[in-house]
Amino acid sequence: MTDTFWAFIGLVLFLALLVYFEVPNAIIRKLDTRAKHIKDELDEALRLREEAQKVLAEYQRKHLEIEKETQEIIADAKDKVEAMLSETRIKTEEYIKNHSRLVEQKIAQAEANAIRTLSSTAVDLAISAINRLLMKELDAEQANSLIKEPLVKESLKKIETYFN
Repeated sequence: MTDTFWAFIGLVLFLALLVYFEVPNAIIRKLDTRAKHIKDELDEALRLREEAQKVLAEYQRKHLEIEKETQEIIADAKDKVEAMLSETRIKTEEYIKNHSRLVEQKIAQAEANAIRTLSSTAVDLAISAINRLLMKELDAEQANSLIKEPLVKESLKKIETYFN
């Protein structure tokens, strides 16, 4: 019986004691529990990953919807601004046309008033000059009778209407 034999016997007894006290079963149970725990953590991680992917997909969809809605709002705002600009341009052009027309009417009216005033003044001056001329050449009674004659009155009216 050599030392190797006794070492072998010690090893066998040690292994027998381990089996007797169910150490391998305890180790297996501990490893099984640990494996189950790791498997549960992996399953939870997969579930969380899938949930995160769903949430990401949902947020991406919402982002696209919001982006599309934003583009629609911007396009609508541009259309409204263009419509307002067009309407403002048209109203401004109408205002300018109306204002120009009113100014032209006022100018025409002022010209007509000036012509009327000048003609009236010219007629008054002509009548006054004729009166003075007649008074110089004729005596007062002859001049008044001549002015009162219908032919002279009609001629004076024609002169007056001509200048008006």
